[in-house]
Amino acid sequence: MRRLAPLPLAVALLLALAVPPAPARAADGPAVRLSAARAGAGGSVTVSGTGWRTRTLLMLLVCGRATPARGVTGGTNSCANGDGRAVTTDADGAFARRLPVAEPPVPCPCVVHVATVTGARAEADAVLEVAGHPVAPLPAERSAGRLAVLSDTRLTGSGGLLTWFGAPPDRTLVFTVGNTGTGPVHNPVFQVGTAHGVFAPQWDERQWRGTLAPGKKARIELPVELSAGAHGDYTVTLRYAGRVLAEQPWGVPRPWGVTLFWVLLCLVVPAALFRAAMAVVDRLRPPGPAGRPRRPASHSGPRPRRAAPHSGPRPRVRLPRLRTTGARGAPHAPGGPPAPVSAPAAGTASLPWFTPDSAPHGPAGRSSAPHDDSPTSPATPTPKGPT
Repeated sequence: MRRLAPLPLAVALLLALAVPPAPARAADGPAVRLSAARAGAGGSVTVSGTGWRTRTLLMLLVCGRATPARGVTGGTNSCANGDGRAVTTDADGAFARRLPVAEPPVPCPCVVHVATVTGARAEADAVLEVAGHPVAPLPAERSAGRLAVLSDTRLTGSGGLLTWFGAPPDRTLVFTVGNTGTGPVHNPVFQVGTAHGVFAPQWDERQWRGTLAPGKKARIELPVELSAGAHGDYTVTLRYAGRVLAEQPWGVPRPWGVTLFWVLLCLVVPAALFRAAMAVVDRLRPPGPAGRPRRPASHSGPRPRRAAPHSGPRPRVRLPRLRTTGARGAPHAPGGPPAPVSAPAAGTASLPWFTPDSAPHGPAGRSSAPHDDSPTSPATPTPKGPT
């Protein structure tokens, strides 16, 4: 048994040699490396990086008047923006991109500045010497004080009824800063930028009144306001002395009151114009005959037919008595066929209800022409009572 004791130890050594060593962990935070530390204008360098967020869009720029310690003091105005490049990190947070070397608009020292385009702010710089480009010392810092954000920034406030109808939305940027330098900071001037999507931020200066001694901290509130009718995803950036201190996303809802206003305007205005036009037409319509009032505009249904105008009492119509001439009907024997009646002469009426005058119809030889014996008939004399 003692001879077999070294066997498990040998197996463990063989397994340890067979397993490859674990890869070294990447340094905390993003890092940038260049294929060459010196290049001339018109050339190119390969920029590679590690430690970035996965699937993140980055912007690569050659900037002047900058160092990795102080960053880009002049902001993006000190960079060759026209020759920048964009790259997206892979699943491991790494990237590699070839960048053309261009002369920045300000003197060197120069760096290759890499920063995120969307999401949380992250940036890194690598020193690059641009051959043939002038070099000038960096501007001295205004004071020995140095401000840093000690807590997460937040936006306070909410929109009101006017904002729902397109008024400029506003918030208050609240943050806590501390003086990490060796000198006091008097009345610091901050820059607050608002960016919509991937567009560059628009900066506004906000001054805080007060003095911050070394090692002290203060709670600062700065107003932030957008343009009228603004909506969508915005990013509020806080910057001091050329350095970005914090960023805060801001989702601005759509002003639905403006949409509702335009919908009502498209419905109400045509209806009002139509009613006004109908009122004008009704006023300009000439009056009816004999001073009759006009037909009201609100009347619905077919227009009634108007009777023909007349004046005075209604006239009485006298029907003429038609007289016919012709041969009389011959008498016929009882029970025998009637005697034929001769046809009426030309020019005589042949109405079926008239008979010749010679036909004995009724007493006193009254004519057979029909007439009206009603009291209102013109042919009937009106009996007169005793006077």
